[in-house]
Amino acid sequence: MTVQPSPDADRQLGRRGEATRQRFLSAIAELLEEGTYRELTVVDVARRAGTSPATFYQYFATAEDAVLALAGATVDVSGPELAALIEARDWTDAHGSDASLSVADAFIALWERHRSILRVIDLATDEGDQRFRDVRTRLLGAPAEAFVVVLRNRPDRQVVDPLADAGVLVSMLAHVSAHIEGLQSWGADRDELRRSMARVVFLTLTGQSPPGD
Repeated sequence: MTVQPSPDADRQLGRRGEATRQRFLSAIAELLEEGTYRELTVVDVARRAGTSPATFYQYFATAEDAVLALAGATVDVSGPELAALIEARDWTDAHGSDASLSVADAFIALWERHRSILRVIDLATDEGDQRFRDVRTRLLGAPAEAFVVVLRNRPDRQVVDPLADAGVLVSMLAHVSAHIEGLQSWGADRDELRRSMARVVFLTLTGQSPPGD
């Protein structure tokens, strides 16, 4: 029998309720590291969280809803963090080179820290799930908007379409970060990958050749 979520499941959670909800999200993150999204069950999540399926249903209607909540919580922190990093850096002259490396490193670190849930977001998006597509848009939209601001303030004013350039940048950074392990197994050096990412960022945002090129 399917247990329906509590009628007031959407109420403002107290400290204890929020702690319980976070235990479920942490359990899901752990289980996604060990298995696939499709294998996830409410029973497994509840067991890993140290509670019961009945308690789980007080917070989420299905395991998929809980995965979506984890995805949303992850990107709602990570997207603005990436944007803040881009906005805070000095993109003029030689400072832009260091800024570009810091952005490349931040994208790589994000995917290494949250690889399991980001992989689920990509998979569900590719399958046409609009909910996960919206989550991915929130993740990449924040740094893309920050790139747009930098591009519009580029001293040479030679940017034809800041939105297009920003979209290409975040797509490149996300894709390489998601597949960096595969690229390394192919033979690419990790440090050179991050430097290549940084060179593309620097060239696009400043209109100059990277130092040393």
